[in-house]
Amino acid sequence: MHLAYPAVLSVLLFCTGLYGVLARRNAILVLMSVELMLNAVNLNLVAFDVWLSRTAEETLHSGQALTLFIIAIAAAEIGIGLAIVLAVHRNRGTADIDKLRDTAEGPDGYGPDGDGPDGKDSDSAGTDAAATGPGTEKAEATA
Repeated sequence: MHLAYPAVLSVLLFCTGLYGVLARRNAILVLMSVELMLNAVNLNLVAFDVWLSRTAEETLHSGQALTLFIIAIAAAEIGIGLAIVLAVHRNRGTADIDKLRDTAEGPDGYGPDGDGPDGKDSDSAGTDAAATGPGTEKAEATA
């Protein structure tokens, strides 16, 4: 078999994974697209290892060994990634990447340090931050 067949398949897999990473908004689909890209690299490593082993007298199979390490690292990566996605989904209620992009911002554009939507401190605007800030619902709910 020629080297061109697995190389073309690898390019198609990698481009599909790249499209999935760039176009998808669901975090789980983005993780699956990253896995497609890693599998395209694995296919290239194995194909080139087989192609080079035919020309060399001593075959080390280093491409296949590296592929096994990549598979192990990808399994750990997908496990950690899914754990993070599930934890974020439990806290935020969504796995949509666009809604999770600004995790430091609270509701109505209030930041974690009390800044308002215009970037100014809410105390400097002449209003009481405890009475008008985003945490008033929590303060009233716990009282």
